Amino acid sequence: MIVRRNLDPRLTFLYAWKSLVYYMILALGVFFIHTYSESLRVSLPVYTITILSTAIAIFLGFNNNQAYDRWWEARKIWGLLVNYSRAWARQVTTLFVPAASRENGEWKALQRKMVMRHAAFVHALRVFLRKKHAYNRDRTEYIVGRNEYTDLAHLLDKQEYDVFLKKENPPNYLLQQQGEDLKYARDHGWINDFHFIQLDKTLVEFNNIQGRSERIKNTPMPRPYSFFARVFVFIHATLLPFALVGGLGWAMIPVSFLVSFVFLSLDILGERTQDPFENRMEDTPMTALSLTIERNMKEQLREPGLPEKQPVEHGVLF
Repeated sequence: MIVRRNLDPRLTFLYAWKSLVYYMILALGVFFIHTYSESLRVSLPVYTITILSTAIAIFLGFNNNQAYDRWWEARKIWGLLVNYSRAWARQVTTLFVPAASRENGEWKALQRKMVMRHAAFVHALRVFLRKKHAYNRDRTEYIVGRNEYTDLAHLLDKQEYDVFLKKENPPNYLLQQQGEDLKYARDHGWINDFHFIQLDKTLVEFNNIQGRSERIKNTPMPRPYSFFARVFVFIHATLLPFALVGGLGWAMIPVSFLVSFVFLSLDILGERTQDPFENRMEDTPMTALSLTIERNMKEQLREPGLPEKQPVEHGVLF
């Protein structure tokens, strides 16, 4: 997520340089042909491009509204994950009651295990949505098949972590383990039936959050919207110099370039906003939110050594 107010112009050039070069070459070519070649002189009425500009502006506005709705829904989903994660840690640390003093050690260990496992679930969901082949954070990674541990490994015991890595849907596996531990706690009398139901409802909310995130990830915006937006912007940029050269002369070159750049920027904005889980600078800052959740939950457990917050790098928060 871009957090600074001013964008780096180099980023714009990175994404749009091919189109910008095309706009400039086209405008120069049309100007020189119109000025120095009587036989090839071509121009269009201004009102034709005016009508086309209006139609494309409406179309791009609709596209960008839909793209922003997808981005904002993703952010709200992960905001709910933050809230329910804090609630889960509070419930686990306050609703468990040991049946006997001799069970206090096992009861405390299960409490900690369930809270830490949820922190692992959050990190696993982040990576699962980004479709990485490695579970990583801050440039450290675990590559499947290598006997190494990373930041995610310390949140689970080794046996559970090894099984977790082999699952098709690792986050869902961790939720299943949470449910089984809840049943174990109820069978041992550490929570009553009412508390079991309340805790299970919170787990269901985590299922809902994962499902809603997967819906956005796996169901892109209808591709014709993106495709035709790109085609219409290209057609508009191609016709614009021909419509302006007769009335503006050499001034057509910067004017057509700037107008085409505006429409191109709107198209790129919508295209890069519509998929919020791709680990790009415009996306939902899942790494930062995952670390926030881990910090909050460890603080609720009174754990020492909280992880550092995700830093803002070049105005971007991942």
